[in-house]
Amino acid sequence: MSGSKEKKRAKKMRNQPANVTLSAEPGPFSGGGNRACSTLGDVRSEQQNFSNQSSGPSYRKDQYISRGQNRGERGRGRGGWQGGSQSVSEEMPKYVTVSAFAQARAAEIKAMLKAVSQKSSNSLVFQTLPRHMRRRAMSHNVKRLPRRLQEMARKEAEKAVHQKKEQSKTKCRKARRRHIHLVVEFNRRQRKNIWLETHIWHAKRFHMVKKWGYCLGNSPTEKCYRACYRAMTKHCLLQDLSYYCCLELTGRENELLKQLSRICSMDTGLTFEEACCLSGRFEGSLDLYQADRYPEAMLGPVTFIWKPRDGSENRQLWIWVHPALKQDILGELKAIFQCSEPEEICIPEPVTPSVQEEKQKDVVQSLGKRRKEDKEGEKAVPVKKIIGDGTRDPLQACFWISPATGIMISDRSMEILRYRLIGPLAHCVLTDTLKAAALQTEMANSETELNNWWVENCKDSDRVSLHQRQSAIFELLEGLSSPSQMPPGTILGLTVGDPRVNLPKKKTKAIPDFEKYQDNDKVRQLYLEGVPADCAHSFIWDQDICKNVTETKISEQDINQMRAQLLVPGSHLDLGPSESKIPILLVQQPGKMAGEDRPGWGSGWDLYLPKGWGMAFWIPFIYRGVRVGGLQEALKHSEYQRTPHTPNDFPDCRAGMQFAKELEADLREKFKRRPPAKRANYVKLGTLSPFICPWGQLTKNWEGRMKAAGGHSFCESKAEVVKAASSETGELEETMEVSSEGALKTKDDTGTHDVGERDETVTASDFIVLRSEKLLQQLAAWCYPTAGRDRRVRLVSRLGQKQMAEDVLLPILMSYPRALVWVKLSLLGKGNPELHAMICIPTEDDLLQLSKDRLYCGPQEPRHQDIFKHKIRKLKEEKKKKKKTTKALEDELASIPDIETTDRHEDLVLGLWSGALPDVTSHCSRTLLGYVTRGDFSLAAGCGEALGFVSLTGLLWMLHQQPAARKGLVLLRTPASLQYRFARLNIEV
Repeated sequence: MSGSKEKKRAKKMRNQPANVTLSAEPGPFSGGGNRACSTLGDVRSEQQNFSNQSSGPSYRKDQYISRGQNRGERGRGRGGWQGGSQSVSEEMPKYVTVSAFAQARAAEIKAMLKAVSQKSSNSLVFQTLPRHMRRRAMSHNVKRLPRRLQEMARKEAEKAVHQKKEQSKTKCRKARRRHIHLVVEFNRRQRKNIWLETHIWHAKRFHMVKKWGYCLGNSPTEKCYRACYRAMTKHCLLQDLSYYCCLELTGRENELLKQLSRICSMDTGLTFEEACCLSGRFEGSLDLYQADRYPEAMLGPVTFIWKPRDGSENRQLWIWVHPALKQDILGELKAIFQCSEPEEICIPEPVTPSVQEEKQKDVVQSLGKRRKEDKEGEKAVPVKKIIGDGTRDPLQACFWISPATGIMISDRSMEILRYRLIGPLAHCVLTDTLKAAALQTEMANSETELNNWWVENCKDSDRVSLHQRQSAIFELLEGLSSPSQMPPGTILGLTVGDPRVNLPKKKTKAIPDFEKYQDNDKVRQLYLEGVPADCAHSFIWDQDICKNVTETKISEQDINQMRAQLLVPGSHLDLGPSESKIPILLVQQPGKMAGEDRPGWGSGWDLYLPKGWGMAFWIPFIYRGVRVGGLQEALKHSEYQRTPHTPNDFPDCRAGMQFAKELEADLREKFKRRPPAKRANYVKLGTLSPFICPWGQLTKNWEGRMKAAGGHSFCESKAEVVKAASSETGELEETMEVSSEGALKTKDDTGTHDVGERDETVTASDFIVLRSEKLLQQLAAWCYPTAGRDRRVRLVSRLGQKQMAEDVLLPILMSYPRALVWVKLSLLGKGNPELHAMICIPTEDDLLQLSKDRLYCGPQEPRHQDIFKHKIRKLKEEKKKKKKTTKALEDELASIPDIETTDRHEDLVLGLWSGALPDVTSHCSRTLLGYVTRGDFSLAAGCGEALGFVSLTGLLWMLHQQPAARKGLVLLRTPASLQYRFARLNIEV
């Protein structure tokens, strides 16, 4: 027997008693029988020895030693101990003493029972049973065990180790799901990312993402990509835009307009001074810049609404901004109005009564004590009545006042909720869900303040007549076949009743009543003239009324109890004077306005309502058959409208730059996770920047190409031509000056002293995006073919634009040497454009071959050589050597200049270009013109469409070189492909 087996056997026999010592004299018997048969004399002698010895460890030690000495003499057999010469006695005993023999056996049995009853593991009794006898109920019910094990299981259950911990009072689900405990938990989870009021509804049905300090629904969990498009096209799509931030400006009208004119320009379109917007009838949209720095230092796009005039000098203005742009725009507004930080910190007043508040504080404290590991338990936010109420810390300022002008800037984010209904039947959903509030002249209950503001307004005859006119206009909306028939940006104020009382029995689909689609005079006047200025008034502008409406809202529990007490289940619930009256604001969204195809597509209505009423309006809309979309559906909506999406398509503002950097990091990490054999080698494909668009490098290279061309192109630098042509094209020479770097600088420095004192919040970029309406219209006309089959109806001559001549092109190039232009591209054949696809200029041979064969797909890019492959191999070899000899590696790196200068061991990634980019325009066989920021197969157009930016200089050069019948034709190539495909380039204004 081997040594390990001997030790194992000794370990098993350590508890065996010392009973008989066999003599070592040989006998007539051999094998294993010598143990059972000993001579009687030996037994007598053994009896004496047994009485003088103990069965303790000393005997076992001697026994182990004797066995260890003789282990080499034993033979191996099937039984383990068989055959071989034995050193023990082989004679039979002459007689046996019964008492000694029984005593020895009793000791063996006792040791065996002790070994069996002793547990060798931490398993419980029911876990030691065979698997076929185990049951889950045995873990908590002892009687389920076999009877022989029940006593042992009871002892285990009585032990303190296995006793269950004392259950807390909120352990059961029913207690944990109580409203007060849920709100405390939800408020704790909202400390980092704010929830909207519809968050819980979205969280059950949407993929949620954390962006811009909010937790938002990205896309539905169900497959509804085409269904959402059908809803936008034929029915209605609902979106929650309450994460948009509202900045309210209050002050004298002339002071507001004087400073706001510094951050916008009439060259880009509407301004804050537009008469139709200033009256409060229409919503306006524009692009903001840093003060007096147009066209540089872009801040971002905004929409604004003026409160209708009420006879006082002070005016109210709402500026709606994307949360990614909020800090930059808010900082600029505080700078131009010279607003100071408030001395007193704005702390929102508690909504709940004092008794309720004390109970809620006790709950917060108790929950904080239970959660000892949570360090923020002591700083728990007080329980709020509304989930998703408020976007700021209670210690954070929410308003800023200018001591010089008295203008106040208030942050009303999440104070006003905003829903968007997109689709031709959006007004059908609105008219079916909302009903104008009934007039009320007496209080329902003198103890509460429910509808006290509405009772006071109903006593005024002018207010009553205004409400009746607003209700009549609201009912006329049902006679329109689409919201696009209304004037763009129409605003309608209204006061409605509680939409929960009109909830249908089951989910239905709002269908228009065709009998009301009659061309009467009132409907015709409505979509020709719009809503009168006085009907745009709404009580939602008054913060006190909004606060009263929020605090006096009837809870869902009370509504359900009243509905349960109806004599006829499912009948209309009439609350009478106790029904809440909610002020709202309806703003028309015009949809697609640029371009010639699908005018008005994607039009709808924006609904503004006070906070706290989010779910009360959301659920009735859902019951009218609308489909809900998230961030991805909003992205597709803007893509089909061919409008820039915020902040993705604004590369010249800080939010757009930050978005591009984050997207690049995500795509790069995703690329690195895949093995080299399962990912594209962009160096061989000729793609210099597959994850980010190098706009600065693109515009800089095109500027260099034009300077290098000199007199061989149309851009010869002639000062007299610039002066003569600039006056013709409308360029303001007296206010603009071309710097040596090609950027625009303003001569008029008035009002820049306060701007220079503050810290620059937006990083200056070396390129701009062209947003001048006149120039964009001129470029759009030049992109149309003027001859051949593809000639458009709207020719350049009919548009009244100038022909492409050097005296017209030169001032544009000199004024905007590093500018980008927003373009739309439609593929002529098959293929789907992708993100960061390259827009290139076709050669004469490409256009000639296309004219010969209309099914010609396009040229192919020749495969490039990977110049970094051998360097990466060297680095891998050096890393292996570094593990063996570190000093030798340092000497080798000193002797290799290439790796020191260009490679830093971590910059090199197989398949990606390392180091500074070369000339991006001439790196491939086709000259690069721009990049695609969004591209996919368009369900609206039925072909692949893309949106992106091109260099203004390159676009003018291409249009000047192309023949009249092929103007606007470009080539598209995706980053992971060598195939070019033809596309039509358009500029829609």
